[in-house]
Amino acid sequence: MGSKLRGRLFQSAGLGGAMLVAACSGGGGGGTSYTPPPPPSPPTTPTPPDTPTPTPTPTPIDYNTAEYRATVGAVSMNALAAYQDGATGNGIRVGIIDSGIDLQSEEFGDCSGGVGTGSCRILSVSSDTAGNGTLDDEGGHGTAVAFTLAGRRNGAGTHGVAFDTQLIVLRADSPGSCATYDPADEDSGCSFDDRDIARGLDIARNNGARVVNISLGGSAPSATLIQAISRATAAGVIIVISAGNDSEANPDPFTSPATNAAQSNGLIIIAGSVDAGDTISDFSNRAGTGQNVYLAAVGESVRAPDETNTPYLWSGTSFAAPQIAGAVALLAQAFPNLTPGEIVQLLFTTARDAGATGTDAIYGRGILDLTRAFQPVGTTSVAGTRAVASTSVNATLSSPMGDARQGTLGMVVLDGFDRAFAMEFAGTIRRAAPTKRLTGALAGRQQGFSLGYGDMGIAVRIAPGREGIRIERLAIGTQDAERARLIAASITGRMGSDLQYAFGASESGGALTARLAGREDPAFLIASDPTTGSGFDSDSGTSVALRQRFGPWGVSFATEYGDVLTRSIAQEPDLARRRDRMAYDRMTLALDRRFGDLRLGVTGSRLREADSVLGARFSGALGSAGAQSWFVDLAARYQLGDGFTAGASWRQGWTQARLRGGIIGSGTIRTNGFAADIGKQGIFARYDRFGLRVSQPLRVSSGGLNLTLPAGWDYATETVSDWSRQRVNLTPQGREIDVEASYWTGFGGGNWGANLFWRRDPGNIAAMPDDVGGAIQAKFSF
Repeated sequence: MGSKLRGRLFQSAGLGGAMLVAACSGGGGGGTSYTPPPPPSPPTTPTPPDTPTPTPTPTPIDYNTAEYRATVGAVSMNALAAYQDGATGNGIRVGIIDSGIDLQSEEFGDCSGGVGTGSCRILSVSSDTAGNGTLDDEGGHGTAVAFTLAGRRNGAGTHGVAFDTQLIVLRADSPGSCATYDPADEDSGCSFDDRDIARGLDIARNNGARVVNISLGGSAPSATLIQAISRATAAGVIIVISAGNDSEANPDPFTSPATNAAQSNGLIIIAGSVDAGDTISDFSNRAGTGQNVYLAAVGESVRAPDETNTPYLWSGTSFAAPQIAGAVALLAQAFPNLTPGEIVQLLFTTARDAGATGTDAIYGRGILDLTRAFQPVGTTSVAGTRAVASTSVNATLSSPMGDARQGTLGMVVLDGFDRAFAMEFAGTIRRAAPTKRLTGALAGRQQGFSLGYGDMGIAVRIAPGREGIRIERLAIGTQDAERARLIAASITGRMGSDLQYAFGASESGGALTARLAGREDPAFLIASDPTTGSGFDSDSGTSVALRQRFGPWGVSFATEYGDVLTRSIAQEPDLARRRDRMAYDRMTLALDRRFGDLRLGVTGSRLREADSVLGARFSGALGSAGAQSWFVDLAARYQLGDGFTAGASWRQGWTQARLRGGIIGSGTIRTNGFAADIGKQGIFARYDRFGLRVSQPLRVSSGGLNLTLPAGWDYATETVSDWSRQRVNLTPQGREIDVEASYWTGFGGGNWGANLFWRRDPGNIAAMPDDVGGAIQAKFSF
């Protein structure tokens, strides 16, 4: 049984003075004429300076050179992605079973002292398995294939895909056969006996070859060769075999072991040829019956030298195969954890789709592409943890954190193949969009009612919406009670002369205690009191408050349960618009006292969030986070006389946050907020009211999360080799300040109001334009 070389090359008479043919065909061939390339420019050697100057930091190597861009196969597969990651094939052994190699060539190092010596990348285990007496190439095909895979990078002409690999050259052409080539006889030229190919496979296997390139073809392999193939693949050697150049619908019979699982062990790749534009070559055999193991690469006009070091443009699936074998070497060096099966699967998975969608009978698995092969593939997790690292969103901040800027937050992540990658995840921390507070305050047509009997009052306000009936939050205030109570639902009453109670739905415990204490805060649409709400998007569920009076003192206690609202982290547009809910609970203890026209209050509260931090959501690489916050609130209101009133409030908070289920991290966060207002009743009419308020919603004043991030990965032990302490900053640059004026008066049997507001740095985002607006309201009682 025998095999032949793939493809056929014609040299124009203009370059060499005669028509020379490199025997590269078997089983019908399919040769095409090509013009030779211009001779390569000789490499230039810079003159070293008299006194070398040491460079503390090595200059990064620029691989995107004219030499690289002239290398059609490397450009097609985007080998630059591998080179920039430091993968050049260094330390990887590659077997080439072919017609030998030009031992005088400098493309594979200086081999003048013999193979395996000095800088020679042709290893001493290389062998002539057919009895030629030398590795020196007689036909040129072996040298051209070897150069396509591993030709040096020297700044001239072109280079091989994996230019630093070590070669196990296995010359297997039958003695004298390469010299018999006759252009008129397709059966002439280099021929190979299966036994010699089998011996070459065994030598490559026994000497650490990670991949073996076989750019040969012909009839189905003999039992001897099949056994050698099985031994090699069982030992983890990847074999790349060219598909053939007969324009057939199926690969050459010589590739048949690739589709036999027992023989291939999933480690044989059939190489088809495409041109630089990703179109299947006219001469290339198609994927056909081998489509599941067929991968295409550039096999047209591949510039490489022959056995005389003369460059030609070669075409044939012979030159697609070493492109793929070189890619295997790059992956093997870059990711030493990959098994041979994973390398093959990775090449198939990341191939560039061509032809019919998915695996097809023309292009098989697609076209070789290292762009994605050198990026994370599959689920990405934080090294040393089980936390999934999202490449899009790992955290969604809340309004108190606004436009908090992040420095470098680098860490090591593992992809679905357990390959380590450096990930900068500061860009996956998403800011919260500023709340459209006026829209929220006025949304929907609201209907309500209130009832009162003795010391008990019930108020309900219902706002229909697209999602059905929902209960909206109540405002606070004694003087505005009738207007304010019609926004949600509450029950207030007394038990005796000194004990008051309140139950609320969609109203905070802080608002209930303020009402029971008799705070007469004006109701503003935008400039809210930071001491009566959460300071971030939330939906108060149920709340209960009690107030006991002790002479001039009042003591209030309240509990509240609700949900934090955050943007969904789903990527689907429809799901991304919804709001995710996470539970919280709050306990409040308040003390108030009136001194004539002055009312003072101090409140302490504890907020516990199960899966959020001040409304921010952490997920993905950060796992999840919970927090406990303590707030101290101070409030004062003074009746100035003649209808004037003035008030002020201040909130100071401390939050302890801790990540869990992912990266180790915790931190202390400080927050504050304030409001100050002045009002006047009876400006133009007896019961009209004017109010002006300046407020700062709850804002992080300092703090963040201190993280312990994996900074290095050891493939040998498959463990994190280094950890680093880094910080997620939660302090915004912007500071929202709200200014609002309101005016209410009675007219025509109803209450009419107008509000004007100005918001600086909405959502605590400095880059946001000021938000200016107004509203006119009318309310009627029936």
